[in-house]
Amino acid sequence: MPIQAVLLPLFVEVALTFVLLFWMARLNVAAVGSGTVRPQDIALREPNWPARNRQIQNAYHNQLELPTLFYVLTVLSIVLRHADLIFVLLAWVFVALRCLQAFVRVTDNDVPRRGALFLAGAVVLAVMWAIFAVRILLGI
Repeated sequence: MPIQAVLLPLFVEVALTFVLLFWMARLNVAAVGSGTVRPQDIALREPNWPARNRQIQNAYHNQLELPTLFYVLTVLSIVLRHADLIFVLLAWVFVALRCLQAFVRVTDNDVPRRGALFLAGAVVLAVMWAIFAVRILLGI
């Protein structure tokens, strides 16, 4: 499998994370600049941001949790030469689910739908890890 095919889903996940980071930063700077939020009210990570800021912050922070396991698996799969078509297809499913979950979180934030998308992504990633582990342990 070409390295570009293996890394492209990872690049999309990284791009999603940066989009959310810059969006969050823009909203936070605007809230502080307008006086809506005082620096001393959020200095120790107190949740004193407006609801919209917290919504985008949560979307961003969520991209630093489960996707970490995806990043590690991608690197290991490349280094150990276990990144094949199945890996790439599952990687795209995982990243698509992460994008959909982020979209739901920053729009209507429907918790049951967001939770279902999160669970589906977690299952896909768990399957990816299980396939990888079995292949490594059995020397396949």
